[in-house]
Amino acid sequence: MPYRGVIFDVDGTLVDSNDAHAQAWVEAFERNGQAVPFDRVRPLVGMGGDKLIPAACGLAADSPEGEAISADRGAIFRERFLPRIEAFSGSRQLIEALRIRGFKLAVASSAERDELTPLLRIAGASGLIDRKASKDDAERSKPDPDIVAAALRRLGCGPDEVVMVGDTPYDIEAAGRAGVACIGFLCGGWDDEHLAGAAALYAGPWALLRHLDASPLRGAWGSGAWTGVSSGLDSEPTPA
Repeated sequence: MPYRGVIFDVDGTLVDSNDAHAQAWVEAFERNGQAVPFDRVRPLVGMGGDKLIPAACGLAADSPEGEAISADRGAIFRERFLPRIEAFSGSRQLIEALRIRGFKLAVASSAERDELTPLLRIAGASGLIDRKASKDDAERSKPDPDIVAAALRRLGCGPDEVVMVGDTPYDIEAAGRAGVACIGFLCGGWDDEHLAGAAALYAGPWALLRHLDASPLRGAWGSGAWTGVSSGLDSEPTPA
């Protein structure tokens, strides 16, 4: 059965924001008396705050302390880091190419809704992707499958008709638990070992765009049109 839809993660996949998110968390923890180093937080980026806060410092996310940390993180990120976020090369062009090929597109992000809209604008995806699932649409964030399942409902597709594109092990696990294959991008900072569960790996949107006709998105899964080789590990991006 040919794929009909593509679900995109955003942070670390379409925009270069993972380090900024990690630094915003570090500063929010510090404001609230929690000394959590960057190196502890960075590998947790890609989860929502419901999982990141307890993993980073042991506090419950819904405790008064956890809620204060989450609120501070949001304010710090929006005020200090969001204005400096940039899209990865090829993000808009990849989305346009998939639309031209007739794919239905959606977003499944652990970001809060008021952050997702400007991040999509930075990615050049405003007006190109109108089906969105965020932290606000799911009880549990990645790696639980709730957000991916919400995106599937918006697409109106079955899990075997859709591919997800993400950059963290949490994307791959969430997609897998929802029954969806996942393409992995290395541009979010994870290496190929940590993304080993992906159906294919590419350096970033520019590389998938360059290799689209040899990718899982070429045609039907298992049709023989795609060999399963991770052939898109270009180290240099194409011009934006």
